[in-house]
Amino acid sequence: MPEWDAYCVRTMDLRDLKCFILTAELGSITRAAGELGLVQSALSRKVQAIEEELGCTLFNRLPRGIQLTPAGRRFLDRARRIVREVDFARSDAQDGAGEVAGAVSLGLSPTLAPLLAPDCLAQLATDFPGIQLKVVEGFSTSLLDLLLTGRIDLAVLTNPPRTPMLQQEPAVSEEILVVTPPGARGIQPYLTLDELCNEPVVVTSGLRTVIEDQLRKHGRALNVTTEIDSVEAIRRMVMRGQATTLMPASTFQEDVRARRLDAFHVANASLHRLLVIAQPLSGRDTPAIRQVAEVLARQFALLADAGAFRLLQRDSRKPAKPSRSRA
Repeated sequence: MPEWDAYCVRTMDLRDLKCFILTAELGSITRAAGELGLVQSALSRKVQAIEEELGCTLFNRLPRGIQLTPAGRRFLDRARRIVREVDFARSDAQDGAGEVAGAVSLGLSPTLAPLLAPDCLAQLATDFPGIQLKVVEGFSTSLLDLLLTGRIDLAVLTNPPRTPMLQQEPAVSEEILVVTPPGARGIQPYLTLDELCNEPVVVTSGLRTVIEDQLRKHGRALNVTTEIDSVEAIRRMVMRGQATTLMPASTFQEDVRARRLDAFHVANASLHRLLVIAQPLSGRDTPAIRQVAEVLARQFALLADAGAFRLLQRDSRKPAKPSRSRA
């Protein structure tokens, strides 16, 4: 998305980006204007100026509030990364060259631990060998409890509640897709809302809560046959043709690209999860914890740039035919 980078580099106005980010997070120009201490018309002009500069619509204006368009969601992720990188540069300049050391505990969900933990651990081992990172795996509700009771230092939460007890840094908004056995639906690239709600599905309890909160706005609910809190068990069931599921785009991306599984958008529902790096305001705040948070945010940015959080084109190459040996 070079045009977005050009916009942000050319104007160098972080205030406009921060205004856009807050407006997107609150889903209301009126509420965002109140938080920012601006009149509503002034904030509306800022948003319109960004849209005119980019040449695309970032928000759908609704009778009650606003909703990000697909272009708006992509720009939101990029804007957050730009603001974070400026914060990282400021932090690097202030911390100096002293060695950072200490123990840090990080909570990750079962869908994110395989994606984030290996590279985060590798980067910390290279850049901050004095940091001992402990990764705790659990669903978002469990991780929230561990954070608030001081048993872990940081966590990546999914669609967390807004609470003054946590410092929350949004990382990425990721689409949730319908995942089926290969070839089960033909070439249609999406499911309608009616098709989704009539389709028997197997899901984790955590994702079921996130998805049904969003479907409730449409007066709908999932047709859940089984809840299984094991992502690998669900993956195997779908590959065997035993189930259809819903998963974030990043979870089974390698299988989808290799045609071991198929994935589909849901039309007119905008199913997604917001991933947030959270830290309790009453907890510890050490240089080691801050560095782990920054490494984590950088990994999110790298993965987002690589397309990890969206549905990519599947690998179209056919497997090679086995060669025949001569008699």
